[in-house]
Amino acid sequence: MGEAKRRRMSGADFRKLTTEVTKRLTDEGKLIEAGWVGLRDFVISKDASDVQLAEMRMAFFAGAQHVFSSMMTFMEEGTEPTDADLRRMDHLHAELERFRVEFEGRIAQAAPTKGNA
Repeated sequence: MGEAKRRRMSGADFRKLTTEVTKRLTDEGKLIEAGWVGLRDFVISKDASDVQLAEMRMAFFAGAQHVFSSMMTFMEEGTEPTDADLRRMDHLHAELERFRVEFEGRIAQAAPTKGNA
């Protein structure tokens, strides 16, 4: 989707679209790969070597695998989430939100301004 079209889309419509795409990618077993492609296209230099891309992809997937396996470990047994499960998920969410804010700040600093583009 183009940047101009995304800007015209309402927040609710954008959330609906991203939810649908996320569910579809998960159903297809391609959610993490899609995240990697987005990171590669949005953040990584177009001049990055094949070795650098392969190593960064490995790190991206290793991080995803670590979080998922940790979640499977820290969740209590049973079918219903416990208070401890919810607290742990809240802590995980907070940690990832701190990273998101840091990441967005770094991207904003690196982005060229209209006068510098």
